Amino acid sequence: MTVGDPSQNLPAGYEVPRVWSWEAGNGGQFQHINRPTAGARFDRALPVGEHPLQLYSMGTPNGVKVTIMLEELLALGHSDAEYDAWLVNIFDGDQFGSGFVDLNPNAKIPALLDRSTSEPIRVFESGSILLYLSRKFDAFLPKDHKANTEALNWLFWQVGAAPFVGGGFGHFFSYAPIHIKYAIDRYAMEVKRQFDVLDRHLVHHRYLAGDDYSIADMAVWPWYGAVSQNDIYGTSGTFLSADSYPHFQRWRADIAERPAVKRGRMVNRIIGKHSEQLRERHHASDFDNHTHDDASSDSGLVP
Repeated sequence: MTVGDPSQNLPAGYEVPRVWSWEAGNGGQFQHINRPTAGARFDRALPVGEHPLQLYSMGTPNGVKVTIMLEELLALGHSDAEYDAWLVNIFDGDQFGSGFVDLNPNAKIPALLDRSTSEPIRVFESGSILLYLSRKFDAFLPKDHKANTEALNWLFWQVGAAPFVGGGFGHFFSYAPIHIKYAIDRYAMEVKRQFDVLDRHLVHHRYLAGDDYSIADMAVWPWYGAVSQNDIYGTSGTFLSADSYPHFQRWRADIAERPAVKRGRMVNRIIGKHSEQLRERHHASDFDNHTHDDASSDSGLVP
């Protein structure tokens, strides 16, 4: 037996096979859409609105990063950042339509199409979209070389760390068909370690890159803010004692009060209060006139 041999200390009743094979319907909330293969599963063209920027997304933490960025750009006066946001319901498998897979071969939200260029540019992966928009509009990335590098440090920290929060802790705490103590303990420990990383850093920093709000904050806040406030994964924040990280909570609360953040959280959202769900966004006035509680059955905003 070698170090790291997966046959060590396994529960009775399961023997790791030499070669893994997929068993359809293997349990969990996403068993009807998860497969070990890529590519489109059905033909469906993507809708296109009137603005140069077309966003195809859902109001999960990864999607919220981008809608916050776009709303912040508009609040800063960048009128060219006007956008159409189309709902891609990942629970229904919309992300496997041919049009969306052409935009993102990884079939994950969010995905952005920039039609302002001579040849449209596709941008996928939330971190890449934030960096693309920051460069396009020269905003929310510090000019100072040191602060700029620090912002990118935290942006890529989030890209690497968040899978432990969602695919690790969130899956086994909320979505797995059975609760496995080892798995929940393993990922709860890691997420609490990450909260501690943030809390220790924010003792001496207003924002992640220093004095300036940046794409680093926009990337990190949706995941860690939501988990800490029980906005996803049920009672996750209570379970993880998220209130015990005061400097993180100060930062989280400050960002939550930004008007653009409040708007960004509403876009493509399908859970929570109907008044906080703007399932599609095409104009700034939609926040006043087309939230889910205002939408009629023939408005195009109700699935």
